[in-house]
Amino acid sequence: MSTNTLNPVLIIGGSGVVGRRAVKALRRLQPTLPIWIGGRDRDKAAALASEVGLAEAVRIDLERDDLGLPPDAAVSGVVVLLKDDTLRSMKYAQAKGVPYIAFSDFAFDIGPAVALHAHRPAAAPILFLGHFLGGTMTLATLHLAREFKKVHAIEMGGLFDEEDVGGPAASGDMERLTRGVPSPLIRQDGKFVWASDEAASRVFHSADGTAWTGRAYPLLDVVSLAATTGAATVRLDFAIRAAAQRPQGQGAGFETIIDITGELPDGTTARVRHALVDPDVHSGLSALGAALATERMLGLAGGPPAAPGLHHPEGLLDPAYVVQRMQESGTRIWRV
Repeated sequence: MSTNTLNPVLIIGGSGVVGRRAVKALRRLQPTLPIWIGGRDRDKAAALASEVGLAEAVRIDLERDDLGLPPDAAVSGVVVLLKDDTLRSMKYAQAKGVPYIAFSDFAFDIGPAVALHAHRPAAAPILFLGHFLGGTMTLATLHLAREFKKVHAIEMGGLFDEEDVGGPAASGDMERLTRGVPSPLIRQDGKFVWASDEAASRVFHSADGTAWTGRAYPLLDVVSLAATTGAATVRLDFAIRAAAQRPQGQGAGFETIIDITGELPDGTTARVRHALVDPDVHSGLSALGAALATERMLGLAGGPPAAPGLHHPEGLLDPAYVVQRMQESGTRIWRV
């Protein structure tokens, strides 16, 4: 169908670090989709709207049930790239009967949203996207896991540059994480565990063989990958690299190592590692993940619009398509 028949998609937090890039990525994917950009800084949102075209800056008030929008406002979807503790943005999407995407929920955050959905299960499609880099790493992992007949364990190690700190929304997420739930969620030997002490840390090796000590985080990749693959062990650990530790000539990019252990079609057991390296900071792939999820929820790529219900990215997006888009954006993937 022609995308210009849709009402605008509302992106709350659209002028932030990830938001700006998400808006631009969505515009590249969908040149004729109208966009409303709701941001903390109205001037920045207006400048971005002018830059991408077919967009408008709107003022959002999360203390109001109508979000501060006119009574007759019509949107095709609501994308929230910051933590909305009020859940008014989700209620607004339910009232309008349009898709809702929550980008900043950790594994321990989703209870209130699940309850809100349970009271109105047929109101709107709800996508939890509190995954590493907007779900792109979970989808890439599932793509790489296709060579296995059965997956036993998935261990992901993310290596960030110390200068890759993100914006205010990311800082707020990190503060909320460290203040609220210091124990990360992992799956270990078939059980979900809120890990502590030594179990919360793991040594992994980057593509060049350097050892890094990472700490697990309670992102939704753990539950998504466990549910999709049946793996008895799933964890995601992050380490920070100082600028002096970068490979010579490399900027503030990031790297993810994905170790998958499982049974191959011939019956043998193997442990396979892949490196995913991107020369951009992490907001690039986070934004791409948000954009891919948005176009999929609206039915603009990959199938019809998402049906009412609770969704994770792996239930909607084709892993091969996501990997293709990642590689087009500059991500290199190879077997280590």
